[in-house]
Amino acid sequence: MDKLDLAKAYKAYYTAPTKPELVVFEPISYVTIVGKGDPDGATFANATEALYTVAYGVKGHYKKLEKDFTVAKLEGQWWVDGDPRTALEVPREEWHWKLLIRMPTYVSAEIVEEARTTAMAKKKELKVISDVGYESLNEGTCVQMLHVGPYATEPETLARMEQFLEDNQLRYCGLHHEIYLSDPRKIESAKMKTILRYPVEAVEVVMG
Repeated sequence: MDKLDLAKAYKAYYTAPTKPELVVFEPISYVTIVGKGDPDGATFANATEALYTVAYGVKGHYKKLEKDFTVAKLEGQWWVDGDPRTALEVPREEWHWKLLIRMPTYVSAEIVEEARTTAMAKKKELKVISDVGYESLNEGTCVQMLHVGPYATEPETLARMEQFLEDNQLRYCGLHHEIYLSDPRKIESAKMKTILRYPVEAVEVVMG
């Protein structure tokens, strides 16, 4: 039985160059969980555990149907209240996030709900499992770039992306999106790889 590896099946989604580029994505389905707080805090850790618990439950169901898949990389969307403040200008406790794990196209909402219900029964102490959902995101045209290094140096990469937008008369039209290609527990921060991505749209040029 072949196991579907989404990273290999969708290379354009899970790879990016070390300079800004434009990419286009169709609607994609994920298991998700939304929260707020310091990414180094317990709330974030519990949300991550809950999300993976459901994702592996979905995997287990489809493995029995001989449709096994590798659970994909963790992703996150980030934002703060009071735009246009950037995330670095507010306390980390005020950061909002949506954690995501991409699902194969054959996964159904009914099976995700079944996996969530089963997980809630098995891990009653992890109450945030009840917050895990299933949804489709349609980010369309995006600018993306590979960030190499610790999360703290992301502003340097984002500055290059913003210059690219200015040069190409584009602007952000969606949430900051990250794909975590590296496990920070297993690799030194200087070598970590993270894809930074933003939905974009053309800036309307007003003729004088």
